Amino acid sequence: MDLDAYTAARRDEWAKLDALSKSRELSGTDADELIERYQAGASDLSAIKTTVGSTAQGAQLSLFLSRARLRFTGAGTNVLRQIPAFFVFQLPAALYRIRWLTLVLAIVTIVVAALYALWVSNDPQVLANLGSDAELKKLANEDFVNYYSENPAASFTGQVWTNNAWIAARCIAFGITGFYVPMLIMSNAQNIGLNAAVLFHYGEGDTFFLYILPHGLLELTAVFVAGAGGLRIFWAWIAPGARTRAQALAEDARALFTVALGLVIVLFVSGIIEGFVTPQPWPAAVKIGIGALALAAFLAYMLIVGRAAVRAGQTGDLDEFESGAKQLVAG
Repeated sequence: MDLDAYTAARRDEWAKLDALSKSRELSGTDADELIERYQAGASDLSAIKTTVGSTAQGAQLSLFLSRARLRFTGAGTNVLRQIPAFFVFQLPAALYRIRWLTLVLAIVTIVVAALYALWVSNDPQVLANLGSDAELKKLANEDFVNYYSENPAASFTGQVWTNNAWIAARCIAFGITGFYVPMLIMSNAQNIGLNAAVLFHYGEGDTFFLYILPHGLLELTAVFVAGAGGLRIFWAWIAPGARTRAQALAEDARALFTVALGLVIVLFVSGIIEGFVTPQPWPAAVKIGIGALALAAFLAYMLIVGRAAVRAGQTGDLDEFESGAKQLVAG
């Protein structure tokens, strides 16, 4: 092949391909011509590479073809434009959809924890099975409080953040099984009730609330939200409604994995409170007030912003372009 002669013969067609790919608007005729010239240009590039190998002309033609391909295949939404949509529409809409299930898990946790605490504190034999009197007294008077300050605040924050974020992600990922979330909620409620029973038994009930509530208000709410998301995915599989099971599972899983991403930020805030506020010797009103303000901000985002997003037609799912076709259509 005489590459220079071949290039001279095809240059005008390649230039037209490039011009069409750069055009802001394409008519129907222009779009058809773009596809035809793309196919012809691809054949030209193949011929050049097969007979001559890598050349400057081939590299230029490859650039023209890449630009043309983007015009008729499209490109994903710009990430910088996706971020506001995520926080203003997708995440709050997904949170709002599971608000009632979140409340149910919160109530179940409180009731179960209270029942465990009453049972253990009123039965000396059960309390004795938890440890010796010296061990339990040490837990109530020292270990429970020291847990929050035995490590540097920054490293402790990072530790509890990653641990809680991993728990939240597992709730949503394994929620489809139907048993993982109830098992986790019951285990968590049991641990809270047992700790409360021990501290109340040794007259440290105020310490229990003072060291649980500042970070626990937001942290536990995040766990309830994650659990609600996981159960919602499970229910989409069990009762898909008018959708097929595959469609219901795909739509709700995409929407509610949004929650897992959002909870990373929420749990980071609760981790900061746990690492830098909970251990401080501040008045109870200050410490618990900080936790209450953090919870109020999250609930306002979940309920007020979420309600507005849902009314705007959002579900938390990706838009049609990003999620792809939901149903095969003939013709």
